[in-house]
Amino acid sequence: MTEKQSGSILARILGIVVCGGLGGVTAWAVVTAAGLGGTFGSIVAAIIGMIVATAAWAAGTALLRKVGAIP
Repeated sequence: MTEKQSGSILARILGIVVCGGLGGVTAWAVVTAAGLGGTFGSIVAAIIGMIVATAAWAAGTALLRKVGAIP
């Protein structure tokens, strides 16, 4: 593995952690504000978290491609 490849892998892992954290915090905030709890609240939080994390990943990737940071 070249140095560029290992840097790319680390950047992707960092991106996954950041986007997942953003999704988790957003989901927690929405579920808490809505007063949901239990199994239903957990399912709603999981769905919201996955949607937000995926959207953040897509937006970040598009932005980095637009500025030329990634090919």
